[in-house]
Amino acid sequence: MVNEKNENPSWKALNYCGPDPYLIQPIHHNLNTENIFGPLYKGVIYLNKPIRVVAEALQRSRLGISVPRHPARFYKNPKLPSMIIKCDAVVVGSGSGGGVVAGILSKAGYKVLVLEKGNYNARSNLSLLEGPSMEEMYLGKGLLATSNMEAVILAGSTVGGGSSINWSASIKTPQHVLKEWSECYELELFQSRLYEEAMSVVCERMGVQSKVEDEGFNNMILRKGCEELGYPINNIPRNSPPNHYCGWCCFGCKDGRKKGTSETWLVDLVESGNGAILPGCEALKVVHDQKKGRYRRTAKGVIFEFLNQDGSREICLAESKVTIVACGAMCTPQLLKRSGLKNPNIGKNLHIHPVAMAWGHFPSERWPEVEKKSYEGGIMSVMSTVVADFKGSGYGAIIQTPSLHPGMFSALMPWVSGWDFKTRISKFSRTAHIFALARDKGSGEIGPKTSITYQMDITDEENLKRGLEKSLRILAAAGAEEIGTQHNKGRTIHVKNASHHEFERFVREESSRVLSDLSTPLCSAHQMGSCRMGVEAKGSAVNPMGETWEVEGLYVADTSVFPTALGVNPMVTVQAIAYCTAQSALSHLEE
Repeated sequence: MVNEKNENPSWKALNYCGPDPYLIQPIHHNLNTENIFGPLYKGVIYLNKPIRVVAEALQRSRLGISVPRHPARFYKNPKLPSMIIKCDAVVVGSGSGGGVVAGILSKAGYKVLVLEKGNYNARSNLSLLEGPSMEEMYLGKGLLATSNMEAVILAGSTVGGGSSINWSASIKTPQHVLKEWSECYELELFQSRLYEEAMSVVCERMGVQSKVEDEGFNNMILRKGCEELGYPINNIPRNSPPNHYCGWCCFGCKDGRKKGTSETWLVDLVESGNGAILPGCEALKVVHDQKKGRYRRTAKGVIFEFLNQDGSREICLAESKVTIVACGAMCTPQLLKRSGLKNPNIGKNLHIHPVAMAWGHFPSERWPEVEKKSYEGGIMSVMSTVVADFKGSGYGAIIQTPSLHPGMFSALMPWVSGWDFKTRISKFSRTAHIFALARDKGSGEIGPKTSITYQMDITDEENLKRGLEKSLRILAAAGAEEIGTQHNKGRTIHVKNASHHEFERFVREESSRVLSDLSTPLCSAHQMGSCRMGVEAKGSAVNPMGETWEVEGLYVADTSVFPTALGVNPMVTVQAIAYCTAQSALSHLEE
């Protein structure tokens, strides 16, 4: 919470500066419009304006528009569309899937309409404040969880989707995953030249590189601990430049140097002049009909709604030749079900990459780099694969670092007492976190109203425990004075004062605790597989081209099509698949 000056009196006690002081500056009048609002300002259209203004904006974007003789906005009939927008392709979602498809189709000369449920948070509007940012840019305002509260779910809901609020990691699809998807799931795409080309193209478009000029606190500790223990370490490729020392990218990128879709593929859409982005518009259902002589139904567009300035809801129709659904693994299944699709695999096979964390306190007077703080610097720049491939199975846990600002930090830490809470959070700025992320075999399901059921497999739990054990050792080896996990008993150990036997017992006990009994908070920032791709409808929701089995011209282009859990950060993989799906959509449009 902040006062009218966007300040919180407790920040001083936490040694926390609030928003990035180098980026929260007054807007100078000599800056051009793009620098202030970001490169999408010409292509974002708000429908809750007078109909004449909306019509002119849509026509400038080469989109057709018609208003029914008795529009619903005057007669308040929610069943009648108040506006019909005509385009070649309608894309639902603007993240790493939808953004890529929209950019490719528009550059090819087709008229594209992007519907985004979230709002457009232009650079100048980013507060970099944790509370408002979570509320404005995250699905469920950042408070989404599985139905049994076993895991906290973080997913983007803003123009740019997850690419606007993620932690920059841009890792290509691992070779063992490509082999598994190609051979075990018979999806030849994943060992094709097209997919290799797709990964190269999207990495180039995002400016992916592996250098970092000044490593942040958490990553420096992870690197040092791994080096001391001889654990393998790898630099994480990022879609930001080497000198992008920013710990606030989870609240949007204020300087635009993190190349999410709102700085890349959606810019291609806007610059092509062949389409527009409509924020604040929620897709209700995909329209499809049965054409004579066709064994499948054919997609005709999307019915969607938006809020007027008076708070009333208004219904519109986007008519299109192809429809691309890219709402993310949490929301895509619901839209397909609302649209009448019956394939039983829709909503099933959800994977979440469950995460468990360990922490270490590094007092500034006893550890070098005294000016470093836990919330500053590139969020991810290094990772360890020491337990990533357990017994050659292709499954295990990678070890990385999170972004934790005071609210999330305090929500995850165990509650022992008021005094203990104050003691822990007063150490916030010098408490490093590292986490184990499991490539999960366990799966869940998206139910009505985006309810999430999830059952962690015993193998996944054991892999997380191995990752926690290594994480505690890494923190100690890096020089932590005190270490612990997020288990609700709140046990800690002062590493410097403990004997070897006491340390080993602590690590063994804390990393062997049950993780599936709500005693340790688990998190998820990656959801996938809920409309998985396959070679037959019996075991999948979409075909190898990304098209649904039931409706022709209806494509899915987001993480929901992953055949299994990926095991690493998914941005490059989802963009590469979306690139391939866009080629299929282009072929459909050319028919």
